Amino acid sequence: MRITAIAGGVGGARFVRGLRHHLDTTGLEDAEVTVVANTGDDITLHGLRVCPDVDTLLYTLGGGVEESQGWGRAQETHHVQEELAAYGAQPQWFSLGDRDVGTHVVRTHWLSRGLTPSEVTARLAQRWGLPDRRIRLLPMTDTPVETHVVVDDGEGGERAIHFQEWWVRHQAALEARRFVVAGLDRASAAPGVLDAVRQADVVLLPPSNPVVSIGIVLGVPGVRDALRGTRAPVVGVSPLISGRPVRGHADACLRAVGVASTAAGVGGLFADFLDGWLVDPGDAGTSVRGVRVEAFDEPLLMTDVEAAGRIAGRALALARSVGG
Repeated sequence: MRITAIAGGVGGARFVRGLRHHLDTTGLEDAEVTVVANTGDDITLHGLRVCPDVDTLLYTLGGGVEESQGWGRAQETHHVQEELAAYGAQPQWFSLGDRDVGTHVVRTHWLSRGLTPSEVTARLAQRWGLPDRRIRLLPMTDTPVETHVVVDDGEGGERAIHFQEWWVRHQAALEARRFVVAGLDRASAAPGVLDAVRQADVVLLPPSNPVVSIGIVLGVPGVRDALRGTRAPVVGVSPLISGRPVRGHADACLRAVGVASTAAGVGGLFADFLDGWLVDPGDAGTSVRGVRVEAFDEPLLMTDVEAAGRIAGRALALARSVGG
């Protein structure tokens, strides 16, 4: 079985880890999983290229993530950040841990030598043992793209700030007028991405931010068309519970694009290619035109690997049912 997942950071990483657990415990160890990661969150800080969603996937699937927060390295220290602050280096609102810095240094070094983001990601994945765990991680594109948020400038006009500043520094408290993804118009899918969708037996959309994670991947030319054209069933897992995001600021993102913060609203964003939509029991009764909607038997909370595995297993079961 070939499974392709389109994922953001924390939610996507926890879901794929649960998917691997489900496959390992149900006799499906030979299944191949390809994860297409959002790179629209990427940013350059202190001269280092930082890829938050890719790194969260690497650390989570490789066993090195800080579980309490779902991102960053376990047992992290922040001596480098403290020195940067002592020198007055900005920004200080995005903290880089010492272990994490190692990833960014080597990524930046390899990129400076001419390696593509796909090649760099493959090298990083080797360090985390992903190929041996039957998971292939691909960035959505090798073209540098960065998401910016247009907000009120306080003087009757507007200004654009990097998505990470809006998300981390302001906690999405500034009303977003719209999102602009610099570089997306000239991007192309990274090697293997379109084939991973077209040749899959199942395509899954983990519970990631529908606007600034999955939505950005879908904006890469060719990706949405590949999803519309694939013969594989496409099943998504709602990131909302009774209209509220499980984590993060998905409601603020949905409000910016004029979509209701409901399971139906999010499902509607993907209705042109979606076959199945798994929702929380609190959202039972959700209807999305042309899509089979099922409510899970328990809250859609990935509280541990086993819970995430149960959710992933139900998503695969839904895929089998809609795929005939």
